[in-house]
Amino acid sequence: MTGLNPLTAGWIRLLTVAGLAASLIGWAAAPQDIPRAEPGEELSGGSTTVFDASPKAFGFPARNMQDEEHRSAFFVGHSFFNNNWVVAPGATAGRDGLGPLFNTRSCSACHADDGRSRPPEPGQPMTSMFLRLSIPGSGPHRAPLPDPVYGGQIQGQAIPGVPPEAEVFVTYTEIPGAFADGEHFSLRKPEYTITRPGYGPFAAGLLTSPRVAPVMMGTGLLETVPEETLRALAAEQKRGGHGIAGHINTVWDSALGKSAPGRFGWKSEQPTVRQQVAAAFNGDIGITSSLAPAENHTAAETACANKASGGHPEISEDIFNAVVMYTRTLAVPARRGWTNPAVLRGKGLFTRIGCATCHVPQLQTGDSDLPELSHQTIRPYTDLLLHDLGEGLADHRPVFDAGGRDWRTPPLWGIGLVSKVNRHTCFLHDGRARNSAEAILWHGGEAEAAREQFRTLPKADRAALLDFLESL
Repeated sequence: MTGLNPLTAGWIRLLTVAGLAASLIGWAAAPQDIPRAEPGEELSGGSTTVFDASPKAFGFPARNMQDEEHRSAFFVGHSFFNNNWVVAPGATAGRDGLGPLFNTRSCSACHADDGRSRPPEPGQPMTSMFLRLSIPGSGPHRAPLPDPVYGGQIQGQAIPGVPPEAEVFVTYTEIPGAFADGEHFSLRKPEYTITRPGYGPFAAGLLTSPRVAPVMMGTGLLETVPEETLRALAAEQKRGGHGIAGHINTVWDSALGKSAPGRFGWKSEQPTVRQQVAAAFNGDIGITSSLAPAENHTAAETACANKASGGHPEISEDIFNAVVMYTRTLAVPARRGWTNPAVLRGKGLFTRIGCATCHVPQLQTGDSDLPELSHQTIRPYTDLLLHDLGEGLADHRPVFDAGGRDWRTPPLWGIGLVSKVNRHTCFLHDGRARNSAEAILWHGGEAEAAREQFRTLPKADRAALLDFLESL
């Protein structure tokens, strides 16, 4: 194996053992029984599910939303989610206060059509994704310690008269590999470079983590899954004894003033939709709210001092609540082709090779202040838990209880529509995977066995499993 990169060498070393295991348990030896379609399986979001597969599929309100007040708030929130914020003082009432440092001027600039963003092309600066920052140690309530000058993330844009913090670029190295049947593939490994720092050097030992913006829909349903369900899933995985041991990220809930389970963000660092929205307004757009009232620059960034504000806070409580309502009630689209035999075969393989242990197919929501979200049978394909996904995906940046190799299991509902809504198929936390197959092949750590099972499947079975993902 001299001259091979470590990842390729590891796959070759595993080939014989994994191939033998596959033959012993019959993955390739004979066709498996095809599972049946389940009643209601197409209703990914329960009664909230919408039947739309167009480029606007992620942007509809919950189908069961009847309350006129809720519907009105949804459409007000839609407006403020999509329209640009402007520099204060502005002629547009309620939409000024941008910056002084920011990544984007609107929520939809990253979440285009309520979908997911993608990394920039090599040589282009980041515009719809960003780089998280911290230094070793932890701050109040065990949160990551921000860089003393640049804070918690790089903001590449600024209002007039204020230098941007920096530019971030990505380059890729191709890593070759092969399936057990000899078909070759290549994975792209990203490397990030920070250039043109606007406020001096970064702190020693700087920790960074790139993040693309995820799909928005279904968040209110996930918020409503009871904490007891998450704990039961973690306990069940631990009892299984197969090296899979998801755990909750216990984070700080600013509204409650106490610790709570994290559910949102790539490392489950936010406990509620409300706090996630406040953090995004503040960190990404530079808009203060009642939940995040401090400006998003540090004392060291003196050029930001005394810039005009859009109010205190800059987003009114009514508008903020409307955006939160909008975010909580964005509906999940129904599945397509769920009765197709190839899709059903892929569904069976998804479970048999172990993917469904973490990407749990079905959950129940509990009580909610929004009746639309209460007691729904949903099919998000997530356990909302953190898992060690190995060194290949590690960012080595801890966040509360999330270690440097830990990532939240992302929901898979809607994954088959990303190409139509956002015109790309860049997956994982940094968009490095160019399709679903590459995303699977990047899995390591607790998911290594499932990855190897996928890699050793016959081509027809791999295609069926990918067809199943396309149906979600």
